[in-house]
Amino acid sequence: MKERAADLLADIGGSLAMAVGIFCFAEPADIAPGGISGISVMLKYLFGLPVGLMTFLINIPLLVLAWNYMGRRLTLKSLKTLAVSTVVLDGVVTPWFPQYGGDRMLGAIFGGLFLGTGLALIFMRGSTTAGTDIISHLMELRFPHVPIGTMLMLIDCVILGISMLVFGNIESGLFGIVALFCQTKVIDGVICGRDRGRAVMIMSAKNQRIASRVLEEIRHGATFLRGRGAYSRKEQDILYVVVRIPEFHRLKKIVSEEDPNAFLIVSEASQILGEGFKKIREEQQ
Repeated sequence: MKERAADLLADIGGSLAMAVGIFCFAEPADIAPGGISGISVMLKYLFGLPVGLMTFLINIPLLVLAWNYMGRRLTLKSLKTLAVSTVVLDGVVTPWFPQYGGDRMLGAIFGGLFLGTGLALIFMRGSTTAGTDIISHLMELRFPHVPIGTMLMLIDCVILGISMLVFGNIESGLFGIVALFCQTKVIDGVICGRDRGRAVMIMSAKNQRIASRVLEEIRHGATFLRGRGAYSRKEQDILYVVVRIPEFHRLKKIVSEEDPNAFLIVSEASQILGEGFKKIREEQQ
């Protein structure tokens, strides 16, 4: 019951943020923010049809396909999310919320920010808003050699191209790209932002001492890798440490204090899961 309540709260909060992004910012700026909602925005512009209802109806055949190819659990969760978002958009936000009629760039930016926040809340509970998520998964079954990110980008590009014809100006497509960029960055930041970090490889004669201080002061594990210098042909241990971004400065200070001549290779870790960090949650299909 707690899980279901959390799912429902995420659906409501995410749907509210998405509805604000669509109705208050994207729609008055003549921006189709990609996906099925973008198609629905264009249908409302042409025929005055409700965005939420049209999004729901367009997704019905996609959900039928998802039932056959993607599993019952995900399909039912997506259907629930879709129903909640339809009610929130057409029944709550559209009749009661004001629309922003100012600068279109601000409309694109804030539309993307609200949409990204809403989608991130929904994705974090293991649900989807159907639409292009299902289309991309189905296309992946048919064209497994094409990355799913590329498929999503191609679908959104087609929708943005159509929006230029529907709204009658190229700016609609350009502002749509801005909205999609903001949306993607927010989703990545909300879902992976807390789990981002730095992966550091340390080559030093003092690696044993550095590893001890990492364990004691930063309270993270460390791993020794065997390496051999190409020039010196000498074997030595390479220390591999993964830390959160706020802890990286402390790690550099430890290395500097122990061995100012140490050699570091630093790379970005977009997500860190496991002991000492966020627990790995098994995805349920």
